[in-house]
Amino acid sequence: MTSTASSTDTRQGRATEEQRPSWQQRLRRFGYSAKPRSDVRDRLVPPYAAPSPRVWAAFGLRHEVAERVTRWSGWGGPLLVTLLAGLMRFWNLGGPRAVIFDETYYAKDAWALVHRGYEVNWAKDANDLILQGNGHVSVPTDAAYVVHPPVGKYVIGLGEMMFGFDPFGWRFMTALLGTLSVLLVCRIGRRIFRSTFLGCLAGALLAVDGLHFVMSRTSLLDGVLMFFVLAAFGCLVVDRDKARTRLAAALPADQDGVVRPDQHTAESVRLGLRPWRWGAGVLLGLAIGTKWNGLYVLAAFCVLAVLWDVGSRRVAGARHPYSAVLRHDTGITFLATVPVAVVVYLASWTGWILSPADGSGGYFRNWAATDGKGGNWTVLPDWLRSLWHYEHEVYRFHVGLSSPHTYQSNPWSWLVTGRPVSYFYESPAPGKDGCPVDAGGKCAREVLALGTPLLWWAACFAVLYVLWRWAFRRDWRAGAIACAVAAGYLPWFMYQERTIFFFYAVVFVPFLCLAVAMLIGALLGPPGSSERRRVAGAAAAGVLVLLIAWNFIYFWPIYTGTAIPIDDWRSRMWLDTWV
Repeated sequence: MTSTASSTDTRQGRATEEQRPSWQQRLRRFGYSAKPRSDVRDRLVPPYAAPSPRVWAAFGLRHEVAERVTRWSGWGGPLLVTLLAGLMRFWNLGGPRAVIFDETYYAKDAWALVHRGYEVNWAKDANDLILQGNGHVSVPTDAAYVVHPPVGKYVIGLGEMMFGFDPFGWRFMTALLGTLSVLLVCRIGRRIFRSTFLGCLAGALLAVDGLHFVMSRTSLLDGVLMFFVLAAFGCLVVDRDKARTRLAAALPADQDGVVRPDQHTAESVRLGLRPWRWGAGVLLGLAIGTKWNGLYVLAAFCVLAVLWDVGSRRVAGARHPYSAVLRHDTGITFLATVPVAVVVYLASWTGWILSPADGSGGYFRNWAATDGKGGNWTVLPDWLRSLWHYEHEVYRFHVGLSSPHTYQSNPWSWLVTGRPVSYFYESPAPGKDGCPVDAGGKCAREVLALGTPLLWWAACFAVLYVLWRWAFRRDWRAGAIACAVAAGYLPWFMYQERTIFFFYAVVFVPFLCLAVAMLIGALLGPPGSSERRRVAGAAAAGVLVLLIAWNFIYFWPIYTGTAIPIDDWRSRMWLDTWV
């Protein structure tokens, strides 16, 4: 009986492996070639790549030491890259000692939120009073109309509570989250590429991106949003691995110990409560509670998670993977994301909800009891009706925002860094504010939100590469990166008449770095490449990475507000649109 069942499973597995989906046959003309079939466990949960023994031999390491280094490098490498990123981001974080760009809104709103529970109207000279008095200013009580949810401002306010109401305090949390996002990219890259080297490379690229660097040192909301989006993506990647591991463990093995696809198992096994998916829901709720464009990310990531489940069950042997996912996975995906995100979003308004409803609390807090009295939906609590009205007014503001701004840009120009944003600019005289005495004239001191040009221009090719890789090789890693980039980038094309800025792109910068790392991995060559191919690929990849690092160092003065002679500043304005 056992022998018969085993042979039946084997025949089913072989039949499944021999059947090629029609899309594979159609894609062969474009260069697609199916990978050789192996144990399904390795296809569901691929092993991590191990360095070649020749690498360790070159360093003179014994086999035991090499194994220990390999084991610890999974965390050791990412932590070293993160340490470097943190040192750069926290260096002279309090400079320039000024309220730069939109810090004039978010730094003060954050301080009001942690003290009042809602944003307030500040005096016109509040910035000067804050800087002169080292943050020792009284917080007004008159509620202000603001157009962004409170989560990002609470995050900024946490740093102000710990380190004071000054530039270092209101930039601390964005610097911390910017640093941690480098660690996340290292670990996410390692997991999806199954390579510690490529994961650390992706994190290192993020560490030396100028836009990410500047946003990590400025108290704006977009850096906070970027962190929550990236962390949610990481949770979904871990959830994908956990689910596929569970599937692999449930599949039967034949008498030779080889795991084959099994239709019944693939279509019936349940994957549990999936806590990492619930964690993603919480993080996406925090993202939406920071800025509303997190809604697009939520929608995209939900679709991505469902497609990952379909792919997992198909590899495991399901003949009807979509119906299997609909029965077993779609419900938990919805519950763990949409309702959780809504609850987290509503909870983020707790300070506003608990403020007085007699006109002395948050803006529009008393709307249901005044202008909205006797209207529709009176069965709902007054706070919920007032909040809904507030959100409706904010939506009208966002879709109608078209006031011209010097540094606004069209999303078509973002990937080529066509129009960066100047956050701060001064022209100190020689001998003042760091301007060299022998400068021969005034200096330039600027903080420019500009992505490292060579990195972004390489990313243009990397995006094309991942799109090709996903379309014609059905590489899930490329599809995941493309989905994340699209979720942060494409929605802005619907609002081209709206006033929008290049720094919004920081949300998808981590995924551009993953795309560039994937492109560099292709340059290095696939496993089994000849030594000549490896050397040529390593040389090309090394030159590209070194040029990107040099480019970041070259632009360091205009990322940090360092005073340089005006001619040196002009030499860094490569495009007329950067001025």
